Amino acid sequence: MAITPRLKEKYTKEVASTLLKKFEYKSSMQVPRLTKICINKGIGSAVSDKKQVDVGVEELTTISGQKAVPTKSKKAISNFKLRENMPIGARVTLRGNMMYEFLDRLVTVALPRVRDFKGIAESGFDGRGNYTLGVKEQIIFPEISIDKVSKITGMDITFVTTAETDEEAKELLKALGMPFSSNQK
Repeated sequence: MAITPRLKEKYTKEVASTLLKKFEYKSSMQVPRLTKICINKGIGSAVSDKKQVDVGVEELTTISGQKAVPTKSKKAISNFKLRENMPIGARVTLRGNMMYEFLDRLVTVALPRVRDFKGIAESGFDGRGNYTLGVKEQIIFPEISIDKVSKITGMDITFVTTAETDEEAKELLKALGMPFSSNQK
């Protein structure tokens, strides 16, 4: 018997029906849902130290629970001493149960550990129903041991939804537990 993640169960039992009523969709298939979560970590110091990419990949793999892959530069930029196809970051894409498990850990454990946390900004929506959140320190995740961290780096976490508008996506993410800041902008 497979264990269903807590947030996936919450979505099917509560969130979908709430959004169906609120936005008055004609079909339950129109209700927005979370498609994937992409975590991207740019490592600028990788130009001079190749081991930083391996450390970044290992950290992302630990945080997400899924194997991360190194990203490579698309073109050469001489001012940054960067050549084409040079490893400069790490990324991982989560779908299905892994996605819901990561979201649950992010909302309940990691974000409350951020120093002076007052909620996440509402300005991260792209106009098509996707939301990007920047995290400044990887040490907010309990899986990362502070003693083993050589350099504090951040990452971008993108939530890709099937929502058509930012308002629908915001309601979906809020219903799934994302703590948006209360001050309106």
